[in-house]
Amino acid sequence: MKKIFLFLIIAGLLIITFAGCADNKSKENLIRIGVSPEPHAKMIEHIKDDLENQGIKIELIEFTDYNKPNLALAEGELDANFFQHEPYMNTFKEENNIDIVSIGGVHIEPMGLYSNKHDSIDDLPDGCEIAIPNDPTNGGRALLLLEKYDLIKLDEEAGILATENDIVENPKNIKIVPLEAAQLPRVLDDVDGAIINGNYALEAGLVPTKDSLILEDKDSPYANIVAVRAGEENEEKFKKLMEALRSDKMRKFIEETYEGGVIPAF
Repeated sequence: MKKIFLFLIIAGLLIITFAGCADNKSKENLIRIGVSPEPHAKMIEHIKDDLENQGIKIELIEFTDYNKPNLALAEGELDANFFQHEPYMNTFKEENNIDIVSIGGVHIEPMGLYSNKHDSIDDLPDGCEIAIPNDPTNGGRALLLLEKYDLIKLDEEAGILATENDIVENPKNIKIVPLEAAQLPRVLDDVDGAIINGNYALEAGLVPTKDSLILEDKDSPYANIVAVRAGEENEEKFKKLMEALRSDKMRKFIEETYEGGVIPAF
């Protein structure tokens, strides 16, 4: 009887051990990735089967704001996220004291100025209102775009985190209206123009190369990246993810689907 009891205990321990190993293996091959719906979710969907054929299971979690995906990654709710450029990530992680890193850039979503009231920047009236993202990195990026087209001039020391306080010349007396990035397409009827991030422009049905008055070009330093927790960047599953995102298949998908509204950065 003792032998039978001992056998049952050992068998139970073996089952628990094997189950634990299988669970760990499953986690090793799972990537829960936070994405914006456009274009990030579609890009991941395009390579999802390829990764699963390599034993990497993909679980997509969509977000519609720029704050939650980084916090969810830092707290372990996600294994990776794909929605932001590196200057934004660096500012966010410093402000929120989290330790996440980029494992590489994939594409550029050109930021552009859109208007429902004017057909060109020459038509912008004196005192016009232009809405821009209210987060530091994208707000600064928007102001640098206005400066590139001579609509304003910024203090030379302002850098990528420029604010409206850094405007030193403003010939059209433009009124800058900072708003949450996701809201910008919705205010186009209320302002003279809005500088909108590429993903939100695409979600709103805008075609950046056709509908924008001015647009960043391929030289933009704001490539969208995949982020993971520091210390996990060399895991094999992430290497395979990046290989798929930077493949010829992905390049073709981007170029054929977005017609310049998304630009490969590899």
